[in-house]
Amino acid sequence: MSHALEVQLNDRQRELLLKGLRFVRSSRMMEFREHSDSLPEDKRREELGEIGQLVELLDLNSRRAETAAV
Repeated sequence: MSHALEVQLNDRQRELLLKGLRFVRSSRMMEFREHSDSLPEDKRREELGEIGQLVELLDLNSRRAETAAV
């Protein structure tokens, strides 16, 4: 089940959120995993894809705001 959530962020908040998402994505990509105690590879890829989608969504919104301001 998917729910839409609209959140109003100022530029600083959006940049902090993007920075945090990029950090989490990098951390998940580089994390040392032993096969016995890690997420299955398909779950890991799914999680990284979801993080990537969030980053793209926030970047898209920031580009729209910049374009509208011009």
